[in-house]
Formats: sequence, structure tokens, C-alpha cells
Amino acid sequence: MISGKNILIGITGGIAAYKSAHLVREFIKAGANVKCIQTPASKDFITPLTLSTLSKNEVFSEFTTDKENPRWNDHVSLGLWADLFIVAPATANTLSKMSTGQCDNLLMATYLSAKCPVYIAPAMDLDMFAHPTTTKNLQLLSSFGATIISPENGELASGLVGLGRMAEPEAIFQFIENDILSQLPLRNHSILITAGPTHEAIDPVRFIGNRSSGKMGLALAINFADQGAQVQLIMGPSSLQINHTNITVHRVESASQMYEKAMHYYNDCTIAIAAAAVSDYAPKVVHTNKIKKEEGTPTIELTKTKDILAEMGIRKEHQFLAGFALETHNELENAQLKLERKNLDLIVLNSLNDKGAGFQSDTNKITILTKSNKKLSFELKSKQDVAQDIVNIILIEINA
Repeated sequence: MISGKNILIGITGGIAAYKSAHLVREFIKAGANVKCIQTPASKDFITPLTLSTLSKNEVFSEFTTDKENPRWNDHVSLGLWADLFIVAPATANTLSKMSTGQCDNLLMATYLSAKCPVYIAPAMDLDMFAHPTTTKNLQLLSSFGATIISPENGELASGLVGLGRMAEPEAIFQFIENDILSQLPLRNHSILITAGPTHEAIDPVRFIGNRSSGKMGLALAINFADQGAQVQLIMGPSSLQINHTNITVHRVESASQMYEKAMHYYNDCTIAIAAAAVSDYAPKVVHTNKIKKEEGTPTIELTKTKDILAEMGIRKEHQFLAGFALETHNELENAQLKLERKNLDLIVLNSLNDKGAGFQSDTNKITILTKSNKKLSFELKSKQDVAQDIVNIILIEINA
């Protein structure tokens, strides 16, 4: 959920500012891009050098830098850059400024310019937190759309014990990740995707295969996972690598192995997409030793492999099932027949006659046909953008 996002962390002048270093590390470890804004008072508690080292970015504090060659720190651009803005710790003073719009430092100017979700982690002594003014300010900020991350009970800088201690960095990170997940449209879905080619062994060295790279299936898996789904990705032989918390990758070689894995996970999925280029035939006999050239020209008898997509179509119950059709002629007619014959809800048509589409390419050009008689054609795009189009149409169809 966090990987690749731009995270802006605002640090204000409270003792809990030391925890901001740990918060920066949590987001960096999750693959986020992090920038920090400090109020001048916060520098008494944590140095810009510490935050810069951990975030691998310049830390912003003043509207201008370098008195000899002044440069304006563009608060508007900072606000627009951020996917999430987190103020941690947020002192009583900063809460008051945020609720009234008092704009006397760079952090406040950026907050008032930001268009992204804002999270606030208050930190102060227990009596300050319990004061009606603080309560009113937090209520106002909530009404403005900010999300408040409640402080914890614990020992405070004053020596007292009570509510007001800033939530621990790990808890803040987990809260934000869970909050993002709760808003994603596919958070309750389990997705099954087959991708890549299959290799059907002739002997220990040779095989029957195709040129599929698995890029389209992988792009679909990432897109579904980024929208909250738990994805079971069954990948044929491919050099592609993926590291996503919502994707479990199952590596297989042959059509029979892909069939076994697909059937194992199929009943538990809500959406299944057969994007793999599964071999239709496999050698009837697999030689245990390499066939030598001196033995003459071998005859390879083929047998049909199991039709994974057809089996899914027979067994589907309360599931959305999509397939792919790669055609060289009579494209629309053949895709429509496959849609009907295999009991699909949607089929993605590729034509090898379209330049830049098909196997190995980083781009694709598709037409989508649906069971509800929609026909949607798209221009040549990156496979990541094509995956977004496919997921968008599936969301429309399942919510129709």
C-alpha cells in the first residue's frame, strides 16, 4: 500500500520529535519516498541532518535558504508532491494554527496548500490534551477531513502518566496502512491470475513453449494488489520478479502444474483472470535422456493439455472470470466465440497484427468484449496502463 508513495512528514517542536526519525525509517523500509518539513522549534529536539540522512532528501524548514544565494522553498510544490501528509508530532500550538489557518511557518503554508490526505498524531502533556481547546481543535481538523491518530497512555516528559504520548512510529505506520487499505475498492477480494508461458518437456533439455513473457499478467497482479486485493499469481517460466505484500507468486513449468495450482486456489477467489499463454499440446512421451542427433529425426507424438480456462468456466460459482484471446485473423469473431464457449464474463482480445502488441513487448493494444455485450477498444499503451483499463472495466462489471 505504501510502496512508491510520496510521504511528507511534518515535525513540530515537542519532545516526541525524536520519534520522527523512526517514523521516517518505517516509510523508507516500506519503499516510500519521504520528505520532511520541520518547524524552527523542532530543531531543538531533532536535527535536520538526522532526518535528511534517513529520508535521503533535503529537509525543509524555512521559506528561503542560503542567505548569500537565497532560494525559495516552494510550499505549493511540496504540497502537490505529497500523496500523504503526516504531522507527527503535532503539538498543541500547531493544532491551534492548523485549525485556525494561522500561516507563520513553512509547515503551515504547505499544510494549507496540500490536496492529499492529512494524518495528525498529537503529542502533549495529559492536561493539555484534555483541555477543551485541544478537543475543539481536533474536532475542527476532523471536520476539515484530517485523520487523527490518537495518542497513547504512557509516561510523559513531565513525569506524569496519562493520555497524550504520541503513538509509536510502528503504530502510526500500521494505522495509516490499514486506513488506506480500508478505502481500497478490492480490499475484500481474492484474485487468481495465471501468467506467462508453459514449457512442455520433450527431454531434459528441450521443450515446447511460446514467446510469452508474463508482463501483462504481472501488470494485472500489481494493479489488483495496489487496490487492496490478495493476489495468487501463478507464473509460468519467466525471469520477471515481483515483491508486493499482497501478491503470492507460485512458479510453475508445465500446463499440468499450472492446472493443479489454478484449481487449488480457484474456489476461494472472487475474480480469476487467465492471462497465461498455456500450451495446447504436450509431448505424449517425455524422454528421460537427451535425444541425440545421431539417433535420426525423432517423431514427437502430442497430446492435448487440460484446458484451464474451460475448467474454470464449468466450475465457476459467484465468480468473475476473464480470459485472453491472442488472434491473427477473424479476431473479433474468434474472441466472441471463446467468450461464449468458455463461459467467460469478459475477454481481452490481442491481435498480432497490431504493432507493439502481444508477446515480449512492454506495450499492448486491446479490445475488451464482455458478457453484457460491451465492446471497448483502446489505443496502444504501456502494459501497466492496459492493466489499469482492464481492472477498471472489471470493477464496473462486478458492480453493475
